[in-house]
Amino acid sequence: MKHRGSCHCGKVAYEVEGDINGALSCNCSICTRTGSLLWFASGDKFLLLTDANDVGDYQFNKHVIHHRFCKHCGVQSYAEGVDGKGNKMAAINLRCIEGLVIADIPVKHFDGRSL
Repeated sequence: MKHRGSCHCGKVAYEVEGDINGALSCNCSICTRTGSLLWFASGDKFLLLTDANDVGDYQFNKHVIHHRFCKHCGVQSYAEGVDGKGNKMAAINLRCIEGLVIADIPVKHFDGRSL
């Protein structure tokens, strides 16, 4: 299934394809502050629909994940990186997916603070 997501102002919008059957709630320093609920998709299933110049990039700790945010409204709607095998992946903030009922999605807790 194809899903559409965006930041608050809409200047950063994307499509991502896949079945959303769960979310990850991470307690690392950035996820705790942003309140993100994450779902992971293959990088080839992610398509940025808007101008990349509107997207900011933030990295911390080991600098392996590119936390993407809108330069205008500041909302972090996705991140990009690679999985353990070197494949491109996208971490989607499910709170930014249009029409998704978050209460219907099972959430798994992840101790990112310990990494």
